[in-house]
Amino acid sequence: MAWFGLLAVVISYLIGSISTSTLLVRWISGRDIRSVGSGNAGATNTMRTLGLKWGVLVLVFDGLKGAIALWIADALVPHGTWALALSAVAVVVGHNWPVFFGFRGGKGIATTIGVLLWLAPLPAVIAGLVCLAVIAVTRYVSLGSLVFVCLVPILIVAFRFEGWIFAASVALALLAVYRHRSNIDRLLHGTERRIFDRTSEGVR
Repeated sequence: MAWFGLLAVVISYLIGSISTSTLLVRWISGRDIRSVGSGNAGATNTMRTLGLKWGVLVLVFDGLKGAIALWIADALVPHGTWALALSAVAVVVGHNWPVFFGFRGGKGIATTIGVLLWLAPLPAVIAGLVCLAVIAVTRYVSLGSLVFVCLVPILIVAFRFEGWIFAASVALALLAVYRHRSNIDRLLHGTERRIFDRTSEGVR
């Protein structure tokens, strides 16, 4: 069983390493998403580079990466919450540092949404609604994303999910905060750009 769990983690990392935005932008425009806009491989930069519909497509597919990874993990280790938790972290790590693209990826929010909807659907939905409200009011996607990842662990505790699920949510929150450290600095200094600004950053 432990070997199947390890296999699930490796597969999840490899799935995460399939950089949707890098492939899509390269296919449509011939450009490297990591050399235009914010330089990040994610939905917001794709939206800025190719348009809204393509950004939404990247958002959906990056979220699906997380769900597919956990579906495989659940098939390999039925009822193995530990395998799901580790695979959830692995697929986001793969998105952030993809082995197929020189370890230069995105910030992992869309993939994090995908895995949290699988692991803890109600907390993820509640946190997602709060996230959308924050973005609607402030127009800062990065702030909404950070609120989402930090609120989910609190809600998981409130709803008394298993310890492995809580641990995964904390690890995902820490990854998101680390990847958004430049956004946090700009938010604190009032220089973060808002959604639809051509150089803004956000969901990656």
